[in-house]
Amino acid sequence: MPAPLDPQARLIDQHIVDVLNHRVGKDERAAKPHDWFTATVLALRDKVIDRWMESTRRTYEARGKRVYYLSLEFLIGRLLRDALSNMGLTREMEAALRSHGFDLAELEKLEPDAALGNGGLGRLAACFMESLASLDIPAYGYGIRYKNGMFRQAIDDGWQRELPETWLAHGNPWEFERRESSYLIGFGGEVRPSGDGVEWQPAERVEAIAVDTPVVGWRGKRVNTLRLWTAQALDPIRLDAFNAGDHLGALKEEVRADTLVRVLYPADSSPAGQELRLRQEYFFTSASIQDIVRRHVQYEGDVRTLPDHAAIQLNDTHPAVAVAELMRLLVDVHGLEFDEAWGVTKRTLGYTNHTLLPEALESWPLPLFERLLPRHMQIVYAINSRVLREAHKAGLDGGAIAAISLIDENGERRVRMANLAFSGSHSVNGVAALHTDLMKQTVFADLHRLYPDRINNKTNGVTPRRWLQQCNPGLVATLKDAIGDAFLDDAGKLADLNAMADDPVLGERIAEVKRANKVALAAHLKDLTGVRLNPDALFDVQIKRIHEYKRQLLNLIETVALYDQIRSHPERDWVPRVKIFGGKAASSYHNAKLIIKLANDIARRVNSDPSVGGLLKVVFVPNYNVSLAERIIPAADLSEQISTAGLEASGTGNMKFALNGALTIGTLDGANIEIKDHVGDENIVIFGLTAEEVAATRTAGYNPRAIIEGNRELHQAVQAIASGVFSPDDPQRYAGLMGGLYDSDWFMLAADFESYANAQREVDRRWENPAGWRTAAIKNIANVGWFSSDRTIGEYAREIWGVL
Repeated sequence: MPAPLDPQARLIDQHIVDVLNHRVGKDERAAKPHDWFTATVLALRDKVIDRWMESTRRTYEARGKRVYYLSLEFLIGRLLRDALSNMGLTREMEAALRSHGFDLAELEKLEPDAALGNGGLGRLAACFMESLASLDIPAYGYGIRYKNGMFRQAIDDGWQRELPETWLAHGNPWEFERRESSYLIGFGGEVRPSGDGVEWQPAERVEAIAVDTPVVGWRGKRVNTLRLWTAQALDPIRLDAFNAGDHLGALKEEVRADTLVRVLYPADSSPAGQELRLRQEYFFTSASIQDIVRRHVQYEGDVRTLPDHAAIQLNDTHPAVAVAELMRLLVDVHGLEFDEAWGVTKRTLGYTNHTLLPEALESWPLPLFERLLPRHMQIVYAINSRVLREAHKAGLDGGAIAAISLIDENGERRVRMANLAFSGSHSVNGVAALHTDLMKQTVFADLHRLYPDRINNKTNGVTPRRWLQQCNPGLVATLKDAIGDAFLDDAGKLADLNAMADDPVLGERIAEVKRANKVALAAHLKDLTGVRLNPDALFDVQIKRIHEYKRQLLNLIETVALYDQIRSHPERDWVPRVKIFGGKAASSYHNAKLIIKLANDIARRVNSDPSVGGLLKVVFVPNYNVSLAERIIPAADLSEQISTAGLEASGTGNMKFALNGALTIGTLDGANIEIKDHVGDENIVIFGLTAEEVAATRTAGYNPRAIIEGNRELHQAVQAIASGVFSPDDPQRYAGLMGGLYDSDWFMLAADFESYANAQREVDRRWENPAGWRTAAIKNIANVGWFSSDRTIGEYAREIWGVL
């Protein structure tokens, strides 16, 4: 017999059963697990709604300032556990479900990961939304309600295969459609004179309809809104065409609208793909800006006071067209003079840059931009004329003026979205100290000279609720026993662990938690991949988007070198290692997909070789997502953050791993530098060229061939991969990939290989000293509380948005 329920749990139990009966439509005896899951979410959602409405009322009564966060991605993951924890109802919900024979943890697995993002950019947006609510800051997040998201990754004979992510197949119990919040979004057409102004007459229109999801802050202090847009054709079916027998053609407009919200990041290697990407970005940005301006005018009246009541943050360049769209609404709809509208726009908008990679700084072919958005093209030219006149008055030379221009005149003329976002914002921030410094020196050097007070730094953070409290309850219980529970409300209080870093009892308890997490992960990966892992081995993890600058290939080449060394020197006392990889490659990114195949080819060879026994295993985890990260990160011993220095804006995975007691092996790139400063040089393993040394090496004339041929281990590993040792079915499969290292090696794998291999052997030496490793793990946990997204959002709120 289950234990009797306490009064709070009994009320929840009654509520769940009532929902099951009257809203799910099932009797308790007939209900299936998915029915109980839905009833659980809806019962919890009822409590969330009360807080949501109360939060909204408070905001309107205060007539204060709201934050609006525009992002093409929100990688929110599963919401049930997050909302339960933040509402403080986990224990009662567990007891209520247990009384019916259900385990809350098992029901949680029935919730699909929302397919609303890809990697760090989207997960950062999700962390920021949670921290905004936790800090009691009124906010909306704006994005797209993708029906299939990025894609579901299957691994077929080692190759990535993209399948639709059908996360909405059975509905989404968290969301609310807001039919009253709908807006017309135009494309194409022409601009005609109208009175003293002009009128844009689009050739095509679609309707954007809002779908809201509540975002619960810590302890239920505030519930904010994630507003995602779905698209609908104005004429979903042409009956005349349908009745004439053109059944597919009759649905053309509905299909055209549906493509806007079907897939995240459609391949843009074709003109049609580029057009769809631009259409998506304008669709969600226009709907969001229209919604913000409508709300402001409805409650405040004068559009000129928009900066006093709205802070709009652009998460990367995807919503950069907001600059032109806000100007269009202010000038064409609300009748402001251009210069006055320009002042309102700049005071309202802020822009966060996330990349220094030139190819990732979005730009659009000018003919495409002008054809789809003719009025916006006029506005971009008008803004550009003002910016270039300012640059000329400031005495900038012709080269600087060309770099500042919103129109790239080199070769194919293109609209530079990063320059548009920079020019139209009062604040432009980087996301790590190094990244911000490099922004000033590289991609925005000339804009920084023109606007020297605009760039500032806001080092990223992660929410400690999801990335410690919820994903690692065993560690949280241990930490509470050691230092109390103040760190639950302020992650900075984890610093109290520093005084106990050498305590062998605490070290042993944390090690026991880590091993239990590794056992659980090993069991899960055995079911998922069939690979049997030793939980006493060192779990060496690199999970992130697959991209050449993140250098999964460097890790794989060193893995091959280690494999050779273990086979050649069986007499040495090798540290058992498990190499865990995970991540998706963009569907049109050939080399990234080839790296995934290589990881699987290496895994097949290594895992079946009895000569390395239990000393080395390699596993590629398919379909990496937030829920998998929540399993993997608490089990990791070593966190691989090995990007080419100067190319990773920040990283947030590095923070999550350290918060869960993993040591970092990494370059001096992104937030690794600040993590090193916080945890101490002795508690992190740093290798490789610095950003300055990378630039100097390229300038001096980099010769990777000489380095490869001069390093025996590197040469053997590269030759083994290139010659087909790991791909006997296709010996030439990796010849081109390895040839690229000899010929150019833009991401400096050869330059950093020896330092990286030596750093890995240093990791081995540290691992062989369990007491020292445990002390370093505690030091990492103790000193990364600063990397909470609460701290980051507090800085945005005070220094950019003016809401604290």
